[in-house]
Amino acid sequence: MEEPIIRYDALDKGVGLITLNRPKVRNALNTELREQMAELFTQLNDDPQIKAIVLTGGDTVFAAGADINDFLTTKTVDAYLRHSERYWDAITDCRKPIIAAVNGYALGGGCELAMHADIIVAGKSAKFGQPEIKIGLMPGAGGTQRLFRVIGKHKAMKLILTGDMISADAADQMGLVSEVVDDETTIERAIAIAETLAGYSPIALAQIKEVANLGVDMPLQGALALERKAFQILFDTEDQKEGAKAFLEKRDAHYKGQ
Repeated sequence: MEEPIIRYDALDKGVGLITLNRPKVRNALNTELREQMAELFTQLNDDPQIKAIVLTGGDTVFAAGADINDFLTTKTVDAYLRHSERYWDAITDCRKPIIAAVNGYALGGGCELAMHADIIVAGKSAKFGQPEIKIGLMPGAGGTQRLFRVIGKHKAMKLILTGDMISADAADQMGLVSEVVDDETTIERAIAIAETLAGYSPIALAQIKEVANLGVDMPLQGALALERKAFQILFDTEDQKEGAKAFLEKRDAHYKGQ
């Protein structure tokens, strides 16, 4: 029986674990894998039992980019009619916190996939890059845009124009990853972070994600107004009252997402 190209495990404490599983091609992101991943993120977004999501490629590689064999015959109309943006939108639109656990290569579409996460835990072996220029292409799933916003124009342009890879430590210094850990603890650390987040109010988590992602492209005064409104809205939730009571009573809060 064929191995699934994506594995999913519902872990304890409300954490969902998604593992890309095409090891023979370094988890290359073909259309079938992206379709299945989009469907899974859509399902988890609507699953009240799942509070946080960990995305990984396993112990040795995250994703080494798109499936280049596909590029030999693809025409402009083929690329357009696929509307691959909908696969990425399923991740972008997910209200749950997403933690990427990256070991080994995260290149091209793999680097773009990691940047769709809210938190990136990188193993020391991790390598990031956008090497599309080396095959006569350019990033097509946010590489030219997200990198600019995360690490700034000149660092981003060097990566995109040269196609160079950078180490986990260099990515950490640039602000591309959240933290660097030993390879054998990458997934474990990502799950631990996800478990912590899963213990918080899902409404507050969703509001933080929404405001942070929308605000980054807004003028500062508009973004601050958006933040204030979201902050004020949270006072009408049962979770907020429970959180305040638990703090004062020196006990763990029990959030219900209400």
